[in-house]
Amino acid sequence: MRHATLLAISALLVALGHADPSLAQEAEEPAGQISFPSGSVFEMGDETLLLRPPPDPDRRAYFGDLHVHTTYSFDAFVFGTLATPYDAYRYAKGEAIEHPAGFEVKLRQPLDFNAVTDHAMFMGVVRAAADTSTEFSKLELAQPLHDLNAPGNKGMFGIAGRLRAFGSFLPAAIAGIRDGSIDRESVLEITRTAWQDSVDAAELYNDPGRFTTFVAYEYTSSSDDRGNLHRNVIFKGGDKIPALPFSRFHSQNPEGLWDWMDGLRAQGIESLAIPHNSNGSNGQMFKLVDWAGDPLDDAYAMQRIRNEPLVEITQVKGTSETHPALSPNDEWADFEIMPYRVATTLPSDPPGSYVRDALRRGLALESGGITNPYEFGFVGASDTHTAAMSDDESNFFSKVGLLDATAERRGSVPMSFLPRLAFRFAAPDQLMEVDGKTYTAAPLSTFGASGVTGVWAEENTREAIYEAFRRKETFATSGPRIRLRFFGGRSFEADLLLAPDAVSRAYASGTTMGGELPVGPGEPSFLLIALADPEGTKLQRLQVIKGWVDAEGETFEAVYDVACSGGAPVDPETHRCPDNGARVDLTDCSITQDVGEAQLRALWRDPDFDPGHRAFYYARVLENPTCRWSTWDAVRAGVAPRSDLAKTLQERAWSSPIQVVPGG
Repeated sequence: MRHATLLAISALLVALGHADPSLAQEAEEPAGQISFPSGSVFEMGDETLLLRPPPDPDRRAYFGDLHVHTTYSFDAFVFGTLATPYDAYRYAKGEAIEHPAGFEVKLRQPLDFNAVTDHAMFMGVVRAAADTSTEFSKLELAQPLHDLNAPGNKGMFGIAGRLRAFGSFLPAAIAGIRDGSIDRESVLEITRTAWQDSVDAAELYNDPGRFTTFVAYEYTSSSDDRGNLHRNVIFKGGDKIPALPFSRFHSQNPEGLWDWMDGLRAQGIESLAIPHNSNGSNGQMFKLVDWAGDPLDDAYAMQRIRNEPLVEITQVKGTSETHPALSPNDEWADFEIMPYRVATTLPSDPPGSYVRDALRRGLALESGGITNPYEFGFVGASDTHTAAMSDDESNFFSKVGLLDATAERRGSVPMSFLPRLAFRFAAPDQLMEVDGKTYTAAPLSTFGASGVTGVWAEENTREAIYEAFRRKETFATSGPRIRLRFFGGRSFEADLLLAPDAVSRAYASGTTMGGELPVGPGEPSFLLIALADPEGTKLQRLQVIKGWVDAEGETFEAVYDVACSGGAPVDPETHRCPDNGARVDLTDCSITQDVGEAQLRALWRDPDFDPGHRAFYYARVLENPTCRWSTWDAVRAGVAPRSDLAKTLQERAWSSPIQVVPGG
């Protein structure tokens, strides 16, 4: 039997095949909307309103998660998640909630904004099938799900039974909808009810100035070769929302999603979609042809960038910045690589699967006379399926509930006798031998404690944060609350670096992350400011990543260190900082003290600048090394870390790119 994550999604994708035209009608009815009164859901008196922080013209950093699954997602429910969207928002605000395995989880640092993104496909349906009070549960195909959450179903044998029941339910449900033996409208009504409850939760917890929620969901599709094509759809406001979200039932083709979003936009309903896990797309996420296999054209590019201005660069299922095979001269390109197609153990082909490669592809398309479809900004997210982000390496509980609730199930420590026996019975193909010891097999051990979205916005409101999304003034972190600024300009003066009003001046005379910088006389300069997480690890180095295209249409990339801890100089030949001596003691995960910086700054000019080259630049900042979550698990268990997993990592943050355009 396949790994639980794989089985859950795989059964669905195999059963679905292509879109069912009989289900498309609902997507063509955007006029049916859920409406809310304008303004805040809370009526606040004058005294309360006075507590709301005033807007900051220099903008503040706000941190959030735009990818959270709750009990309404078909797979999360099977993984034991009973937490609702209401619980997800309470957790994001700093309250403790219960993990599916029964222990309490709580964020180390609360978030400023959050979005519940349950799968639109079958939203609430598996939960309804297991609830014996519903009419839907009386159907024969629902019977095996009735005792899904019985106390005895939390061990490996119970989990195996859960997955067998789920694996038979999905194909039967899809077949029943198609042949008419299951009433289509009854299924859609379950989804409408779950969607309405998710919208209600977002409205209830949205607190302008203090905590922001976004109505959102996940569009879950894939190519025929199992390449991941998932997107999270984020709505700007909650006053007008479609009665039913667009899903793979309506179209397997993401271009259909964009058509739907354009149609809503024409009615005043604004949204954007964020692709995620391009690393697991097998080259399908950033192809050079459209869904029909035709070369990309301006219409495709303009529609894509209009609807997808952002991309998720990091999350629990790996980081999608770049890959060693794509960036052999980047020593940090191997960060949290999840090498599989999502929900499989099939390898994912790197070209077309990573965002730096996509940025380069966009430049090449542009040099060929096509609008650049890949001129996007960066965000990070958790993709938790427990309603609770797990972004702390030292306290990692992963994402799929009962399936990875313990170190043994995550594959970070050897399996003891009874769990090993259970696995050999329930999932024998999910065991592997490493150094003579038995572990659970990938992909769970390749998951990472990541990530978080940062935005620079005037205030913590839907309007301000959504506008930051749209102008791509966003950055991503692998978990820590690192604050990263990145500006480009043609008239930055030497005193800007340490000026107390540096940010105001940079906004006034330059462009910030996510923007375009026309190149006129002279070369551009870049202002970078990185502030360490006050509760995290100190910073080691600040970098600029550059990509460019030459006159022949060939693309290149380079990595430049621009500021080093301890004030050490950057080597002008290698463009690298010297080793700052930061180390990790793998016996207890302690780190070198008094090394690294709370802040790194640089005013940098590209030593290889060519005014004729179209280019992009983005900032990346690295912390000192710390233990990876799998090492923390091993230390607590008193065993040696697995030899085939990275023992340490360097947490980091990435700014959205600045696009440098010749001829400005």
